[in-house]
Amino acid sequence: MEKILLLGAEAIAQGAIDGGMSGIYAYPGTPSTEITEYVQNNKTAIERNLHRLWSANEKTAMEAGLGMSYAGKRAMVCMKHVGLNVAADAFINSAITGVNGGLIVTVADDPSMHSSQNEQDSRFFGKFAMIPIFEPANQQEAYEMAYEGFELSEKLKVPVLLRITTRLSHSRSGIERRPLKPENKLSYPEDPIQFVLLPANARKRYKGLLGLQSLMEQESERSSFNTYYPARNKSIGIIACGISFNYLMENFPDRIFPYPVLQIGQYPLPFTKIEKIVNECEQIIVLEDGYPFVEEMLKGFLDRTNKIKGRLDGTIPRDGELNPDLVAKALGKKVKTGMKIPSIVTNRPPELCAGCSHRDIYNALNETMKEFGKQKVFSDIGCYTLGALPPWNSINSCVDMGASITMAKGAADAGVRPSIAVIGDSTFTHSGMTALLDCVYENSPVTVIISDNAVAGMTGGQESPATGKLEEICIGLGVKPEHVRVLTPLPKYHDEMVKVLCEEIMYDGVSVIISRRECIQTASRTKREQKAKTEEIAK
Repeated sequence: MEKILLLGAEAIAQGAIDGGMSGIYAYPGTPSTEITEYVQNNKTAIERNLHRLWSANEKTAMEAGLGMSYAGKRAMVCMKHVGLNVAADAFINSAITGVNGGLIVTVADDPSMHSSQNEQDSRFFGKFAMIPIFEPANQQEAYEMAYEGFELSEKLKVPVLLRITTRLSHSRSGIERRPLKPENKLSYPEDPIQFVLLPANARKRYKGLLGLQSLMEQESERSSFNTYYPARNKSIGIIACGISFNYLMENFPDRIFPYPVLQIGQYPLPFTKIEKIVNECEQIIVLEDGYPFVEEMLKGFLDRTNKIKGRLDGTIPRDGELNPDLVAKALGKKVKTGMKIPSIVTNRPPELCAGCSHRDIYNALNETMKEFGKQKVFSDIGCYTLGALPPWNSINSCVDMGASITMAKGAADAGVRPSIAVIGDSTFTHSGMTALLDCVYENSPVTVIISDNAVAGMTGGQESPATGKLEEICIGLGVKPEHVRVLTPLPKYHDEMVKVLCEEIMYDGVSVIISRRECIQTASRTKREQKAKTEEIAK
């Protein structure tokens, strides 16, 4: 079969397409974004007219994917780890409803928080939901797991969680494709109330999920993704989960391990193999990129001999992503060190792009807030979060998607005056609309600034479902039309922006200011594309 060079994220997308997927549902979030973008531009996906548009948020994506599964088709749902928090209600319940067509939920975790608020490990969600989990060691396994995941999902009649981390998602390797499968035909569940979680049916289906656990364990025991590598030296046994197996191999390029190694790529844990390595080795080192998920299960409260080593006892640092050097150090191998970075070299913090519209609204907001005092501006997740850094120092919070408006409301309820929220257009439709509705319901004295750049800018310029609709949405939610104001954030309109901000901040009720100008990166890219088309036509 064809061999192609792909990112880990792209390998998952290709595996899903080749595995007979009919639709992908996602909200952009690093490091998961490239999965959906690959499908959107893939020739086969276009020819088959697979569903590949962005969803408003991760919860709607999860529910839509479940709906496609209900109709008998194979679907993939993609998000980053914090997005799984948003989708958790539907995700957990989907394990109880079960599936009809195969359903894979792909979640990209971000150890070291390169672009995230936390390091959470999505394997805990999979265990909580009691469904199978895949965790690839490399790009080929990522492809294989996506390709085979639909079959396992349909065999067990439950969703499958496919968990990757940043380094695997964003690194390239050659992958070998397998034959393209046909899409499933439209079909309905044999049980017409399978997806009806009224208590009586939910209790019945929950018992069924519990009854599946032994079968899931059997699947893990015989899975090719869980491999035991024997060795004579039993002083150490190594359990390597997901990409950590790749890091282990980098320390032994000849792939000859001096100690027994158990590679884990599918969960629930293969307890027979686990028992074998734990019993025959004097000490166990657990390698995992994320939380001490496996280590905690093995260690428990009864490991009085301190036989199990890993993140919990400091053999590997508790925080941050794993890497080959940390693996080498844990095994007592010599770690090569590079040249020390001179003190004159300092990290360059991220900053808003030159010409970014967020710059102009923050300049106007800072001047306005001189009269009202500091620490009264609540913000959200997006490019504009950089307004927390110098030289703006404009915002005082960034917690989760949509929290700016609700935190501003809570602060206003506590007596903070004025209380300001700054949110982006894509984040607003993701989870800010219900927050604004809370404000309208109580007529809270909150001023909401929607910094509208017409895209999801932080994740690469994906389309925003809010484009061209923000005024109608806000008015539809109940904000009085005269207090929905639209500004053009440019230096020449600075005085006008300050004037409007002052007027709405003084209003004793809910007001929305829409600061609208296209993302400078998107505008530049569009201009280049138009120029290229013009030149091509001229030829």
